[in-house]
Amino acid sequence: MTTVPQIITPQIVSDYAEAFANLQPDTMDELLALVDETVLFVDPFNRVTSKKAFTAIFDHMFETCIDPRFDISDIAYSPQHDGKRAYLRWRMTGTIDGWPHTKLNFEGMTEVHVGDNGLITAHIDHWDSASQLFVTLPIIGALLRPIMKRFVVRVD
Repeated sequence: MTTVPQIITPQIVSDYAEAFANLQPDTMDELLALVDETVLFVDPFNRVTSKKAFTAIFDHMFETCIDPRFDISDIAYSPQHDGKRAYLRWRMTGTIDGWPHTKLNFEGMTEVHVGDNGLITAHIDHWDSASQLFVTLPIIGALLRPIMKRFVVRVD
């Protein structure tokens, strides 16, 4: 008989998801209160380790994006990590500030690690920057779209 591991779901993950979903420049402190001083942040463009660098990532987002928003649609926990690893499925919307005013509307997932101290020690974003962002940009998109079409499988 196979036993299903009990998953401990730390409150910090729910709190982090809520703070992430409600993230605005004036609520940044709520998110920061939940992360470790040595938090690892990874996305398709960045890999930084420290609360100061983590803050800079989101400050930059607010400087370069009009009305960014993360709508979290699901949270899953890993039984192999006693609930100390969670996955937040989200949709990001907003508009790139400046030229071009590209609308953002893409989906991704954030892998969140909870340390022994009960704080978030890693925020690792998984999303496809090529098919969800770069193809929407005027010049880069014009170059990428024909390349990406070569990988499309056509089924009759």
